[in-house]
Amino acid sequence: MKKLLILIVLGLTLGSCSEYQKAFRSEDTEVQKAAAIKMYEKQKYGKAIRLFELIAPVYKGKAGEENVSYMFGMAYYNTKQFYLAAYQLESFASAYPRDPRNEEASFLAAKCFARLSPVYSLDQTDTEKAIYKMQDFIDRYPNSTYMAEANTIAKELRVKLEKKAFEVAKQYNTIEDYKAAQVAFDLFLSDFPGTVYKEEALYLKLDSAYKLAVNSVPSKMHERLLNAKAAYQSLVKFKADTQYKTKADDMLATIDKELQQFSK
Repeated sequence: MKKLLILIVLGLTLGSCSEYQKAFRSEDTEVQKAAAIKMYEKQKYGKAIRLFELIAPVYKGKAGEENVSYMFGMAYYNTKQFYLAAYQLESFASAYPRDPRNEEASFLAAKCFARLSPVYSLDQTDTEKAIYKMQDFIDRYPNSTYMAEANTIAKELRVKLEKKAFEVAKQYNTIEDYKAAQVAFDLFLSDFPGTVYKEEALYLKLDSAYKLAVNSVPSKMHERLLNAKAAYQSLVKFKADTQYKTKADDMLATIDKELQQFSK
């Protein structure tokens, strides 16, 4: 009985392979299309893709092209080929705005860009592109059934950019480029006013301003000390009981002491 089942399965597999090979070698695009759809429906996406690659140019602009285009994109999506899937699904959505699958294709295309977004420590060009694409979807389909997921993805992408910007600014402080650190923290706080890193960012800006000031040449020290004092005030204004209060107060004491020489 077991041998019989194995033979049946083997026969079906060979039959499927034979059908695919015949279609692949065929010069009849209708045969290839039928086989591609069959492979797609059986979730044999790799084989479906190879057949769709053959017939897609032939069906361009012809009746039935929308189904080929949609399944082609979905086959790429289901095999996690996100660059190709995004391109194909966007092409489908653009070419067939009234197709009932347009909303799904637009969302999945945007989701592909999100899948291509790297970890925060790497270049975030793809993340910025993904945010643009997802926000465009949200704006175009405000009542979409995908809205909750779209908003979640967009938020995750923005958090990644926020983390990247914070770590870049923090790195300037770490390598003791205090001038660049202050600029970077100012930009970070401007771009992400509600950031969860705000307290730490304000403290590190103070730390950078303080260290730049106390190590300055006399001609630049006065201005830089005042700048450091302003950074202190920004920190305690944001959070009077900041976890950095002891360190910040020690810096302020030194700043005020150094400023006395300029009041004489």
